[in-house]
Amino acid sequence: MENEELYTVALSQIISEFSLTESYLPRPASEIMISCPRVNRPGLPLCGFYDHYENFRIQIIGKVEHLYLSQLTPELRTQSLRRFFASNPVAVVVTTSLPISREARTLAEEYGVPLLGTSEPTSEFMAAMIAFLNLNLAPRITRHGVLVEIYGEGVLLLGDSGVGKSETAIELVKRGHRLIADDAVEIKRVSAKTLVGAAPEIIRHYVELRGIGIVDVRRLFGMGAVKMSEKIDLIINLENWVEGKMYDRLGLDSETTEILGIEIPSITIPVRPGRNLAIILEIAAMNNRQKKMGYNTAEEFNKRLMEHMGAGI
Repeated sequence: MENEELYTVALSQIISEFSLTESYLPRPASEIMISCPRVNRPGLPLCGFYDHYENFRIQIIGKVEHLYLSQLTPELRTQSLRRFFASNPVAVVVTTSLPISREARTLAEEYGVPLLGTSEPTSEFMAAMIAFLNLNLAPRITRHGVLVEIYGEGVLLLGDSGVGKSETAIELVKRGHRLIADDAVEIKRVSAKTLVGAAPEIIRHYVELRGIGIVDVRRLFGMGAVKMSEKIDLIINLENWVEGKMYDRLGLDSETTEILGIEIPSITIPVRPGRNLAIILEIAAMNNRQKKMGYNTAEEFNKRLMEHMGAGI
């Protein structure tokens, strides 16, 4: 996607998240910002190959790199490490409780490179780090709406102010489902296929009900009624019922809504007095899950209808 805003995460947050040991920091970790969600194992750079090397990635040194360096002569090892730290990587993490040599620490200090350590095995640490960076550095937007979890499905409710999104969310919470965000939903693209929604911290767990005001869902209904974040599986557009407008009666039309370059299944539900939106949304969530499992009720019904009409000819 073009012209995406660049997001960053402080190295201090990474240190706290993964309980990293600090061998050397050139300045406070809160001032060192990481902007790339990808990491790198610098095996080839340590061998002298720096084509396509990206120093803005966190560099991870594991057993293979450590063994390679240990087999070099002292002169070649110093030359390799000096060239590596002179490339000014944004941070270097040594995994598997491998010893950090005095030579590496000295060069890190000389070139101002953060040098950290962890007891975690390299593969597990890399997987966790990539997942963490993808979440915290993901492209994001904020949408006016409500995000709820219904039977394990993340359902984003969109619609004009006053259409009943917050009231429906409260009814769903009373029926045992969970609130993620009301009024403003922060949406992140954490992978090529996945959107995750959450509430801005200042309004997290709060709902605005016209005539009553702001209510704290967590305190009223308990911790089981709220959730910090949820994947967005379905978008439901709520709109006031328009007389004469043709609404989908069978569900054969598959609609999607594009957010951050990802197409999410969506449906439009007309709202008018007397309709129990909470029950309708429960059915919509279960039907969407059924479709993901390979069964489409509308297509099955249409198939049976065509077979019946064919048999009657």
